[in-house]
Amino acid sequence: MLMTGLRLISLFLLLCATPWLAAQPLMETLRGERPVRLQSLDIQSAVSGGMAETRVRMVFFNPNSRMLEGNLQFPLADGQHVTGFALDIDGAMRPAVPVEKSRGRQIIEMEERRGVDPALLEHTQGNQFRLRVYPIPAQGTRTVELTYAEPLARDSDGWAYRLPLAYANGVKDFVWNVDVQGAAGAPRFSGIAEAPAFGAKAGNAISSWQARLDRPVVQQVTVHIPAAQRVQAYVERFGNDTYFVAEVSVNAQRTARPLPRTVGLLWDASGSGARRAIDDELALLDRYFRALGNGEVRLVLLRDRPEAAQTFRIRDGDWDALRKVLRSVKYDGASALADWLPESGVQEYVLVSDGLLNYGARRFPVLASGQRLYAVNSTAGADTVRLAALAERNGGALVSVTPGQGIDAAAAVLLTDGPRIEQLRAEGAAELLADAGAMQQGLLRIAGKLTRATAQVNLSLARQGKAVPVTVQVDGGAATHPLAAWLWASYQLRALEIDHEANRGAIRRLGSQFGMPTRETSLLVLERMEDYVRHDVTPPASMLAAFDKLRAQQARSTAQRRDKQLDSVVRQFEQKIAWWENPPQKKRWLYKEDEAARQESQRMRRERTQEMGAQKAQPVEARMMEDARAPALNFAPSPPPPAPAAAPVASGMRADARPPMAEPKAGIGDKDAAPGQSIGIALKRWNASAPYIARMKAAAPDALYAIYLDEKPSWENSSAFYVDVADMLLQKGKRDLALRVLSNLAEMDLENRHVLRVLGYRLLQAGAPQLAVPVFEQVKQLAEEEPQSFRDLGLAYAAAGKRQEAIEHLYEVVLRPWDGRFAEVELIALAEMNAIIATAPPGAKPDTRQIDSRLLRNLPLDMRAVLTWDADNSDMDLWVVDPDGEKCYYGNQNTQLGGRLSRDFTGGYGPEEFSLRRARPGKYRVYANYFGDRQQLVTGATTLQLRLTTGFGTARAKDEMVTLRLKDGGSTVLVGEFEVR
Repeated sequence: MLMTGLRLISLFLLLCATPWLAAQPLMETLRGERPVRLQSLDIQSAVSGGMAETRVRMVFFNPNSRMLEGNLQFPLADGQHVTGFALDIDGAMRPAVPVEKSRGRQIIEMEERRGVDPALLEHTQGNQFRLRVYPIPAQGTRTVELTYAEPLARDSDGWAYRLPLAYANGVKDFVWNVDVQGAAGAPRFSGIAEAPAFGAKAGNAISSWQARLDRPVVQQVTVHIPAAQRVQAYVERFGNDTYFVAEVSVNAQRTARPLPRTVGLLWDASGSGARRAIDDELALLDRYFRALGNGEVRLVLLRDRPEAAQTFRIRDGDWDALRKVLRSVKYDGASALADWLPESGVQEYVLVSDGLLNYGARRFPVLASGQRLYAVNSTAGADTVRLAALAERNGGALVSVTPGQGIDAAAAVLLTDGPRIEQLRAEGAAELLADAGAMQQGLLRIAGKLTRATAQVNLSLARQGKAVPVTVQVDGGAATHPLAAWLWASYQLRALEIDHEANRGAIRRLGSQFGMPTRETSLLVLERMEDYVRHDVTPPASMLAAFDKLRAQQARSTAQRRDKQLDSVVRQFEQKIAWWENPPQKKRWLYKEDEAARQESQRMRRERTQEMGAQKAQPVEARMMEDARAPALNFAPSPPPPAPAAAPVASGMRADARPPMAEPKAGIGDKDAAPGQSIGIALKRWNASAPYIARMKAAAPDALYAIYLDEKPSWENSSAFYVDVADMLLQKGKRDLALRVLSNLAEMDLENRHVLRVLGYRLLQAGAPQLAVPVFEQVKQLAEEEPQSFRDLGLAYAAAGKRQEAIEHLYEVVLRPWDGRFAEVELIALAEMNAIIATAPPGAKPDTRQIDSRLLRNLPLDMRAVLTWDADNSDMDLWVVDPDGEKCYYGNQNTQLGGRLSRDFTGGYGPEEFSLRRARPGKYRVYANYFGDRQQLVTGATTLQLRLTTGFGTARAKDEMVTLRLKDGGSTVLVGEFEVR
């Protein structure tokens, strides 16, 4: 179904405890669309003990005349976790259910193509989340309910619950209800004038207080809650287990620690580093180096790759030389935080970063025994789980800097030692987990599972070299807390995330069990019961009975589908072998299209293009690719290929009619080319025309990077900008800087597979397959339902010399049953797999025992062209015009010279493949045509990659790749030429 929605590019729901972020707009739109307004806000806060759950119900109003798709992105503060969300379906709020992350994204995109009402909440990186909702009706409203939980921080003799409300500015209807259970006295508000008083709730056995605020507040509000100082224990029955949480007051007194003489300073200089509170970080380092007095600092800047270490001497706390270097850092490139090597002479490392690792190696280096690591963070939405785990594993701590609130607390963590857990065990309880970081506030939280009615938890705290025993009694009859199981799950998730790759399965199971969005699970809402059954997603509890009944009626076997898939590929491959074994006759029909047919073809194409253009979505998601200022093509004029003769077809369908041929004529290329013939490739360079291009072209090579940094703030959300600049740097011989600039694509939009694919393609084109492999590995994790994810990774492995991994991934393309949008992609992957096997050196032949023998045959080609692109639901065409003037395209897939074009891709990413076994003398012109799209989002332009190969499947194979961008339906460009001599 064609969709006419408009995607909103940024909806910042700022629930985190960072008022400096809350000034950002809640929603943004492009192309002059009026912003979607937050019309109503209903907040329910439930506080019990030292934990709180907040439910935010938002009603959005769309004042535009078209329906919109919402893309809600928001960070949460450290310790906050999403526990649920719901979407209005048929007038009622429907809760989301957990689903494997890649499947969730696959399902929502399939449902969007059908025009129904799905919603998906995803965890991206760090503590950042994305919620996708479709549709927000024209002149209508949509209600979204988001729930998150958090352990509270100590505030003197009680708890502090903070709620930033800057995003409520302008809200028409506002209400905030606060319910506090178990407080030792009346709670009170701060940060708000004329605050309402809390009233005691009558009839409750425990102390209960309530307050209501029904006027909008546009700043952070804090609720101060008196708390008991004795040990507090809570339990919750969840599933088949009883979970407990114990809160123990500890002496938080800290003592100055001995500081090292040699410090390794790991400074995150990636593009995301520019969002850190640099001044506060430098102020913290000033305290650190003044306390250190005299010593040596080895500075390593971390971006897409680590820079060479620089050594600085600190004398009497003077570190001006180092401070000057840090202030001059230009933040650029991706975050390869794990690509550095520890030095044995360094006693302590200080990592200053947001913890977002999106490039290079995924496993952090192992430090030597005795080497400590402290991690400093000043950014909301940072990966504090990763940072805390790295620090605590290496004897240090996470040092959190809150912008605008001074550095005293952070300096205390960095410069002093406090109590530390040395031993934790229990009788009557298992799977114990503790939050050691909370001890900085004088509190220790312990969570676990009861195995008996009562349990005794024994722990040993180390303080100033002495062991202090602590005993905690937990009774299964203790007060019930609705967040006890969740808190245990959040601690368990943090422990598993220390080594995410090794624990992906456990993380997925945990997220599914507790309904938590994680890096492996998302939360999904579907519209109809049939949708849950079709995708085999367990619905909310209220729908389970009907779901089980309907699923039993529609059960099917995945194994049978794979068998049918393999048989289908074998039949298609046999047809391709028949084409390859039977070259065209010596006498050929010389292609000639009469004028009437040509004019009719052009008329039909114009009508079809206009129809598709009227139906497609408007350009709105500039952060995915480039914005509306994307440059147009600037090729030198070249003769257009003959237009196809198309028959009238329905919108979105392709014509199958073969264009008319003239009478037979002998003479041109009747004989096969001589065995010694040569085939050359000439690529047409794609020239961008953005405003920065002329300035950079006129610059000397050594000035290019400085100009790029100057222009970057104006183009930081345009992937085209980074690609264009990287191209120019490569042309000028600045390869390292080109790769750094290109790596910014990994920072642009977290976990956007389209942008990551462009990055991977350009890295391959730049001759850096070792960098492309981890990029395509991430894409595969994000989109295992798309065959391109396996094909791209397989080709990257092949380019990196890993043939076995290459053929395994390409064979997976062959085996899996794919969506109908990806017809015959299996044959293209099969050709590439067989070519890799056939051209492997004798001593390095891959193991092919797992491959069906019917599919093991190499089909060498004189000439091959493959077109791929980055935008889903788009229709790009590969055209090849041979020396006789015959055009091989979707309406003429087999030419008289023996050319063959694969099935037309009208709704995916390609690939489309042109094959020619025996090339006859002459020129073969290769074109790319942007026919149109049916996207629910528009990127401003679509990136296409064309790979031209001579001698494909032989040892003499030669590849040339070119990347270009086409902006509008109907655009056609000459990409390159094969010339056979």
